[in-house]
Amino acid sequence: MRILDRYLIKSFITTLLFSFVALYTIFLIVDMIENLEEFLDNGMGFFKIAEYYFYFFPEILKLLVPVAMLLSTLFTVGRLSGLNEITAIKSGGISLYRFMAPLMILSILVSGIHLYFNGWVVPKANIAKNDIEREYMNKGSSVGSIYDLYFRESPIANLHMKSYNSNQQKGFSIGLEYFTNVDSPRLNKTIEANSISWDSVANNWMLYEVIIRQFNSKNIESVARKNSMRIELTLTHEKIIDLKRSTDEMTFDELRSYLSLLKNGGKNVDLEMTDYYGQYAFPIANIIVVLFGVPFASVKKKGGIAVQIGAALVISFLYLIFTKVSQAIVLGTGLNPIIAGWFANGLFFVVGIINLIKTRT
Repeated sequence: MRILDRYLIKSFITTLLFSFVALYTIFLIVDMIENLEEFLDNGMGFFKIAEYYFYFFPEILKLLVPVAMLLSTLFTVGRLSGLNEITAIKSGGISLYRFMAPLMILSILVSGIHLYFNGWVVPKANIAKNDIEREYMNKGSSVGSIYDLYFRESPIANLHMKSYNSNQQKGFSIGLEYFTNVDSPRLNKTIEANSISWDSVANNWMLYEVIIRQFNSKNIESVARKNSMRIELTLTHEKIIDLKRSTDEMTFDELRSYLSLLKNGGKNVDLEMTDYYGQYAFPIANIIVVLFGVPFASVKKKGGIAVQIGAALVISFLYLIFTKVSQAIVLGTGLNPIIAGWFANGLFFVVGIINLIKTRT
C-alpha cells in the first residue's frame, strides 16, 4: 500500500504544481494585457512591474489553490480511471475510501498551510503591492487626513472629530458627549475643544481651547474653560490609523481587532464578521474539492480531459457564487455571522460526504 500511496501522492503533487503554473500564467498574461498601458503611462519600468507582480502573486495564489487542487484531483484520478487502474485497485480489495485516504490527508495539510498563508502572509504582501499602486498607479490613498470621524468612546460616551491629520497626530473641532446610563440616557456632560494632539510618550491625548459643560435635568449647571487638559480615551492614534487601513492589508489577528474597534464604536459589523469567518472557512474548500473530485473522476467517462476541465470550472464557479449568495441570505435571517461565514462550506462538505457514500467503492 505504501507504494500505491507514494505513486498517487507523487502524481497528485506533480499535477498540482503544473496546475498552479498554468493558471497563474493565464492570469498574468490577461492582467498584463489589461494594465500594461497604465504601467507604461505611469513610468513603471520592467523591474518595478516585476516587483508589483511579485507582491501580487500571494493574493492570486490564495484564490488559485482550491481550483488547482480540484484540477489535480480530477486529472490524477481521472487518468488512473482512464487506464483502468482504478478497476485494478478495486479488484485487489482496496476500497475507494482507502485509495483516497492519502489525498484527504494531503488536502488537510494543504488547508492548514493555506489558512496560515491567507491570514498572515498575503496581507504583508498586499501592503507592498498597495504601496506600489498608490505611488505609481494612483489607486487607493495613504492614511493622510481623516474627516468626520464618529466613534462610540464607551456605551455612555460619543466622540466626534471634524478632521484628523495622521502625520501630525493632530485633530480639529472635537466634541465629546457623556450620558447618564445605557438604559435611560440623558446628556449630563459635553467637552468641546478646538484641537487635540496625541502624546506618544504619555500615551494619552492633549485637548486645547477646551469648554466643559455640565448639565442637570433642566438646564446647564456649569461651564468651565481651559487652555489645555489631558484626557484618557480608548481611541488612540494607532486605532485611528487602523480605521483608515485597507482590510486586505490586515492579518487575521489585526482584522479581528479592527472589527472589534468598529463594533465598540457603534457600527454594525455583522457583514464584515461574516466575511471574516468566511476567510477562515475558505481553505476548507481544499478538502471539499477532493471529496467531490475523487468519486466523480473515479468513474470512467466519455470525453476525457474536456469533461474533467468542464467539471472543474462548473464546480469552482458554483462554489464561489453559492458562498457569496448564501452568506447574504443566511445573514439576512438574523443568524450569527459565524454560521453565515461557514454555511457554504458546511453544506458542500455534507453534500460531498453523501456523494462519496453513494459512489461505488
